[in-house]
Amino acid sequence: MASPSKPAPPRAVATNRQARRDYEIVDTYEAGIVLQGSEVKSLREAKVQLAESYARIDGHEIFLVGLHISAYSHSGQADGHLAERQRKLLLHRGEIERLNGKVKERGLTLVPLRLYFKNGRAKIELALARGKKQHDKREAIREREQRREIDRELAVRRRR
Repeated sequence: MASPSKPAPPRAVATNRQARRDYEIVDTYEAGIVLQGSEVKSLREAKVQLAESYARIDGHEIFLVGLHISAYSHSGQADGHLAERQRKLLLHRGEIERLNGKVKERGLTLVPLRLYFKNGRAKIELALARGKKQHDKREAIREREQRREIDRELAVRRRR
């Protein structure tokens, strides 16, 4: 009797590694993205950059600004898309209102962490984040280096 196979985990198309270093992540949300056909094809080729992008709330809608999706390699000029247009994100109204309240009252920002496909649909992991100060970044680096030193020392002692 064959065991049922689990669905494959979502494969990340692009990640924003800079965001985890520059921001303290408070909460994360999964949102859909409204895209054109050529944009989806470019995403499947992983021709996207998340580094300078952020989300902005306008009324009851939320938009992703600064996401760069390169032109699809096999499309002509007529059926292409703008590389850095605003893209609407799909979240429930209650989630958008909750995010809007948190962004306004606490000085938090919305930063995309990763872009991936889930069940054939493009999704983005959006983080509610607080910017880190320079001394916070240095402290995180110091802690990471201390953890590495301890792990190295433990590994040396285990070998003996």
